[in-house]
Amino acid sequence: MQRDLPLARRMRDIQPFRAMRILVRAHELQTQGRDVIHMEVGEPDFPTPPPICEAAARFIATGNVHYSGAAGIPQLRDAIARFYDDRFGIDVEPERIIVTNGASGALMLALGVTTNPGDEWLVPDPSYPSNRHFVRAFEGTARSLPVDASTAFQPTLAQVEAAWSPNTRGLMVATPSNPTGTVLEAEEIDCLNAAVRKRGGILLVDEIYQGLTYGTDDHTALAHHDDVFVVNSFSKFFGMTGWRLGWLVAPRSHVGEVEKLAQHFFISPSTPAQHAALAAFEPATQALLEERRDIFRERRDLLLPALRDLGFGIAAEPQGAFYIYADVTGISNDAEGLAARLLEEAFVATTPGTDFGHHRANEHLRIAYTTSHERLEEAVERIASTLRRG
Repeated sequence: MQRDLPLARRMRDIQPFRAMRILVRAHELQTQGRDVIHMEVGEPDFPTPPPICEAAARFIATGNVHYSGAAGIPQLRDAIARFYDDRFGIDVEPERIIVTNGASGALMLALGVTTNPGDEWLVPDPSYPSNRHFVRAFEGTARSLPVDASTAFQPTLAQVEAAWSPNTRGLMVATPSNPTGTVLEAEEIDCLNAAVRKRGGILLVDEIYQGLTYGTDDHTALAHHDDVFVVNSFSKFFGMTGWRLGWLVAPRSHVGEVEKLAQHFFISPSTPAQHAALAAFEPATQALLEERRDIFRERRDLLLPALRDLGFGIAAEPQGAFYIYADVTGISNDAEGLAARLLEEAFVATTPGTDFGHHRANEHLRIAYTTSHERLEEAVERIASTLRRG
């Protein structure tokens, strides 16, 4: 007879990732012969750019596949530093760049070296769900800042100042944001960091969707600040989700501590993935990625009016990433129920806002335009047909 084994108390506060559960159900339907249109997971549908795959194959063929240093191979840290110089004209020392096992690894390291038990992090609501759970995993508390379309789903200076307490360790923001696709302007980041610095806190900026912006200038918090933690990824703009590679840019004062923690948590990032990522910065790869960005913009421009015509409310248009955060109150009073219905009846997979927080969460769906133009049109038709049935 199996006995009950102890479970850490923190696990009561960590919820499942609904988007992944929806993905599992979508795959079950596909095994039953259903044609599911995937608009639930934040994963580009394009294949990894060929130069990246070719670089990986060349490296693996040598058979010299061993651990790298915990902070990553020097060639890749140098390449990322040159990327910041080429794209933004800023000098980021390679020594401040720690290559990680996906952006999730970067978030874990940043929070691991800064968070004490009982510390509080201010987190926009809605925002990427893992952020608050990482804080909890390090025995901290994520304090929600309710945001809505009136501020483009981004926290304001007044909110941060009002919410700051003696226990507050820092503020986490994302630009472009998941699930809303909205951005923080450089001036807004400057104001937020000034407020955080004045209070002796830390600003952590998620720039995972950097490069995927539409009609607005791309920028980085590193352009004006060397005391912030910046998280980035090879998954989104670079299209390398399954390679599980990202990076963290840390303040100089914390680099050694981050590397020490990385040694224990991860030993090293994937060596083949790192050598593959060197090709991500080649001119031919960058040109292909810019073409793909234009395709995402075209998809957004197709989907926005189509969803509005169906009764979805979109008061804050996304300027980046590949998501639309749609208000469903004109259609339903239950986003979770609507998401389930669209999946089971229309075979269109979306993610309810309850994955991303609590503030008006069950009034929204996150809809990802990570599938082809033709499939988006079909998804709209299927949703329309389902809604007409009442």
